[in-house]
Amino acid sequence: MRLTILGLISSLTFACGPTSSGDVDSGGNNNGTVDSGPSNMWPDARVNFTDAGPAEACGKMDIVFVIDNSGSMGQEQDNLATNFPLFINVLDNFDNELDYRVGVTTTGKDYNYTMTLPGIGSIPASTSGGDNGELLQRCDMTRRWVEPGDPNVADTFACAAQVGTSGPADEMPLASLKLALDDRIADGTNAGFLRDDALLAIVILTDEDDCSYEQSVSLGFTESLCSSQMEPVSSYSDFLTNLTGDAGRWAVATIAGPTDCSSEFGNAAEATRLKDFTNIAGANGVFSSICDGDLAAALQTALETFDTACNDFPPID
Repeated sequence: MRLTILGLISSLTFACGPTSSGDVDSGGNNNGTVDSGPSNMWPDARVNFTDAGPAEACGKMDIVFVIDNSGSMGQEQDNLATNFPLFINVLDNFDNELDYRVGVTTTGKDYNYTMTLPGIGSIPASTSGGDNGELLQRCDMTRRWVEPGDPNVADTFACAAQVGTSGPADEMPLASLKLALDDRIADGTNAGFLRDDALLAIVILTDEDDCSYEQSVSLGFTESLCSSQMEPVSSYSDFLTNLTGDAGRWAVATIAGPTDCSSEFGNAAEATRLKDFTNIAGANGVFSSICDGDLAAALQTALETFDTACNDFPPID
């Protein structure tokens, strides 16, 4: 895939400002504008490469988009929908005919916990309305993901990626990802999506930090949900490595706040936990700023990262 993806992307001029990759412990605020139509930064995906290079290390990719569906994410979802057909066009025009699957879930997870209040004691609390890792089947999709050969793949998934803004305000993208690839596989909801010989590629899009819990906790009077006792992010990277059998068989592209930042999308909080999670992936992880004002560059960087991971894909015994 390297020559095909990077060949497609190499002539781009990035107008939205740089994205950060590798060590993302610091970041900037790149304000930009939201394009009303497809970004002209994408290459012509119809170009035909005659020198495709050697056979690729992997020919399959299972891609999961985890999209924030809280109340502040409408413009970001619109911009994702604008750029997604071009993202798919690049996948569709690899010389080696990449066998991909693309599904989408949201950052919403139902969660029960307790709060301890002075003079009252422990009272139950919860978040509700989450998709809990379910890959969404919307927009006339025939299954819970799209793949080559489906009618109108790009437009269908661009529609499906607009997941709305009525989800829980406490975003749990890592927990939702785990649910999608564990519980929802086990109960049959997402059955058939994952393939042992495919690179698992993850795109996380959110304007908040991760707030994932696994075990129910009791929060003290001075504590609040998303401020303490969250699950260590390393438990999610460990889960993905155990699931795929090798740390080199999964990759992640996170689009979130490198710092507290703002753009015409609105405000984003620094995603410290998501930066830590992305850094654990090493060369297979890239962090881009949601405050760039256009997601085109971030999606292109995601493709470059997935390309590298696919070329270095550890062989299946």
